[in-house]
Parts: sequence; C-alpha cells; structure tokens
Amino acid sequence: MPDPINDRSVNTGNQRSHLRLTFGERDPEAQPPAPRRRARSRPAQRLEEIEFALHRWVVAHSVTFLRVSLGAVFLGFGFLKFFPGVSPAEDLVVRTTSILTFDLLSGSVAIVAIAVLECVIGLWLISGRALRGAIYLLAVELVGILSPVVLLGGSLFSGPHGAPTLQGQYVLKDVILVGAALVIAATVRGGRLTSARRARPDPRPAIQRGKWTATRKAP
Repeated sequence: MPDPINDRSVNTGNQRSHLRLTFGERDPEAQPPAPRRRARSRPAQRLEEIEFALHRWVVAHSVTFLRVSLGAVFLGFGFLKFFPGVSPAEDLVVRTTSILTFDLLSGSVAIVAIAVLECVIGLWLISGRALRGAIYLLAVELVGILSPVVLLGGSLFSGPHGAPTLQGQYVLKDVILVGAALVIAATVRGGRLTSARRARPDPRPAIQRGKWTATRKAP
C-alpha cells in the first residue's frame, strides 16, 4: 500500500507517476548546485589580482631582502669602527667588551675585534654563503649588543625621569636586529614563506536536505 504521507500519486492518463519525498538521498544524475558568489565589480577583481601578485612577490623576496639589508647594516657599522672616533657607539663597545672579556680585550683591540666580527657577519649575510656560520657569529654579536642593558643600565637610562639616553636608545632599537636574525635563522634549514589564496566558503549546506524525486510506476 502506498504511503499516504511520503508517496503521492499523480494521474497522467494511462500511466501513474509517483512523487516520493526522500531524505538523505541524492539523485546520482542530478548536478550539484553551483556555489553562489557575490558579484564583484571589475575594478575590485583587478585590484585583488594586483594585491595577490604583490603578495606573491613579497613572499618570494622579502626574506632575501631582509638578509641583505641586515648584512649591509652590520657591514656599514663594522666598517666605521675601523676609524677611531667615527663610530657613535665606540665608547659603549669598548666598555662592554672589556667587561665581558674580563679586561682581556680593551681599548683599540676590542674595537677592532668587534669591527672584524661585524664585517664578516655582514659579508656572509649579503653573499648568502656560510649562513650557518653567520648565524652563530650573529648570536654572539647580539649577546654583546644587548648586554649593555644589564651591564651598563645606569648610564643608558640616566635621562630625565629615568628615560633612556641617546646610547640607551641606540641599544634598545637593536631588538629589531634580534627579530630579523631569528627570521633568517629559520631559513637556514629550509624554512620559507608560502603563499596561497584563501579558499572561499562553500555556500551549500553541510547536510543535503530532503527533496522531491519523480519515479514512474509500471502500468
């Protein structure tokens, strides 16, 4: 006996068609509904394409640019230290190096040693060769760069109301160098940035709703 609720008969002359309400079933021949996308203007689409192209370029070249620029900074400041009285951080470097090495390196010897170290780091970073060695030397250099905050804090923060002096500001901004060094260190063993378009959400429901399907009954 046909189900009075889910089975409805339609008279079509000599034959009968049944309309059956089914839940959780999908017609294998039916095409899935196309996802609805919000219509966007042509300038908006063009702008998105330009943004994505720029994004891909940044992903592909930003780490290299960061490495070269960091190397140029170290090479430039290291080169200045070869000339007495030219580097603004000369006195700070001499005092810090003397404390860290227990007065084994002091005066002109300390400043020349730091200058050589920074130039080597800079050249290796710019060339992209011996990056692992550059990272190890950079770790040593960064310890020396930030140690004045602990060792010479009284002179670095002797401004009005404990504000940092010019040398203190010079040291504090080196935190940026630490962040840059960490990014470059992450690429030594194959780390890299990747770019991918964000997948658009599928507007179709997660569960296929019940639908009417027509089946023909044999006469």
